[in-house]
Amino acid sequence: MTVLYDYWRSSAAYRVRIALNLKGVSYEQESVNLVSGAQSEAGYRDRINPQGLVPALVIGGVALTQSLAIIDYLEETIPEPPLLPEQPAERARVRAMAQVIACDIHPLNNLRVLKYLKGPLGQGQEAVDAWYRHWIQEGFTALERQTGAGPYLSGDRPGLADICLVPQMYNARRFNVDLDPFSRLVSIDEACRALSAFDKAAPENQPDAQR
Repeated sequence: MTVLYDYWRSSAAYRVRIALNLKGVSYEQESVNLVSGAQSEAGYRDRINPQGLVPALVIGGVALTQSLAIIDYLEETIPEPPLLPEQPAERARVRAMAQVIACDIHPLNNLRVLKYLKGPLGQGQEAVDAWYRHWIQEGFTALERQTGAGPYLSGDRPGLADICLVPQMYNARRFNVDLDPFSRLVSIDEACRALSAFDKAAPENQPDAQR
């Protein structure tokens, strides 16, 4: 049995849901409420993820953590459909775009950072929202320049970079980021979200979604 420990609005978990859907993997979901602090409970840290984060994927009796590592595992064990191009240079380009989001934008804007800004650093909501928008705009400006001619960031079919982009676009809209300068990213996001694998993974379509 494959079990995904996730939270409906976690963008890292959103990535893994998309990848599982694209690969055609059936899985059960266990919600870990990040707002209530369930990820920090000893039982979850001891059994599933010592970092106290989501997502975690239990597959073949092994608990895997970190969204990109989980997606790499899926790519290596379930080759079809591929999430990376065949040519090494193109694979590196797609990985780089994915990492703009997963390594540069997201770590500065995740829930732990926002709570620290508001708590120990005493920043108000307006300042926190400005921080959030700034780092998305910085990353999206670079990504917009890196887009190719294909309908997706990863080329002619959706792949790793698109898996990272769509959740970040969701976050951008949540925080009212001006997306007018990023017409290619908007177009790519729309193309991805029209696919069932992406739609099924959307936060609003999760069993624990708070509407």
